[in-house]
Amino acid sequence: MEQMKTILLVEDNEDDIVLTQRALKKANILNNLVVVNDGIEALEYLRCDGKYAERDPSDVPVVVLLDLNMPRMNGLDFLRELRQDSKFKLLPVVILTSSNEDRDIVESYNLGANSYVRKPVDFNQFVESVKTLGLYWVLLNISPVGGQP
Repeated sequence: MEQMKTILLVEDNEDDIVLTQRALKKANILNNLVVVNDGIEALEYLRCDGKYAERDPSDVPVVVLLDLNMPRMNGLDFLRELRQDSKFKLLPVVILTSSNEDRDIVESYNLGANSYVRKPVDFNQFVESVKTLGLYWVLLNISPVGGQP
């Protein structure tokens, strides 16, 4: 049986982490969800550095769900650095943020984001958004990184 692909959630807000976990579970998206709290930790995870040095580098996430507003390294800085690495140039990245700023939307796409989704405040709407994201990016999308989902 083929191993389920990992989803990487880059998020520092504990409430949003729990909501995302609950939403994925409610949508029956049972992929391994790895949570990191900022862009620096996300790069370490992807590059198998630091505390992730023993991680299997062939386990490339099927998608990265990325918040923009985080400490140490924010989402835009993470995306900028990620896209400079040829190994991750095509890795699907979905911005999942509360930011309504037009400049964040434009900059996200300029830096290579594949999608930009505003986090709904209402839990049911949030669940529906995460369900739709999961169904598309995990089940339907064929990624050039790591082959088929």
